[in-house]
Amino acid sequence: MNRPLPFDPIARAAQLWEARIGPSGTMAAVTGVMRVQQIIQSAVDGALKPHGLTFARYEALVLLTFARSAHLPMRVMGERLQLHPTSVTNIVDRLERDGLVKRVPHPTDRRTTLVEITEDGRTRREAATEAVTSIDFGLTGLTGRQTEQLTDLLTKVRRAAGDFTE
Repeated sequence: MNRPLPFDPIARAAQLWEARIGPSGTMAAVTGVMRVQQIIQSAVDGALKPHGLTFARYEALVLLTFARSAHLPMRVMGERLQLHPTSVTNIVDRLERDGLVKRVPHPTDRRTTLVEITEDGRTRREAATEAVTSIDFGLTGLTGRQTEQLTDLLTKVRRAAGDFTE
């Protein structure tokens, strides 16, 4: 975006929607969420690019860092990252090509391949984490309490959509 607009285009669209179509609350909320997603994605991509990572690859490295054994089956990675197996394969392929993870055979199940973070992967993840946390993952303009409220609200939407059952 080149420069800020002199008005809020989503608020303007909501007014027009209200006048011509009907209640605009949900439309305005969804449009706002979609625009904020673009803003956050751009900020996070900018922070991760110097580290040679996309957000998906960064998430995979973080997930492996969180694993007790520093490795996980690819199937489990897909479940936790909520990605299709093909997407997980592509992510792991790229991370492996960059030397950030390696595939290792499962010690007791020959059908399962484990993905293990390498020392270079840990180093890259640490540097990338510093980059994204220094920009608050692109989520600016909110207080800590407002960020908690936003997380709570988005969690309700995710739960209603079936992301989890807790």
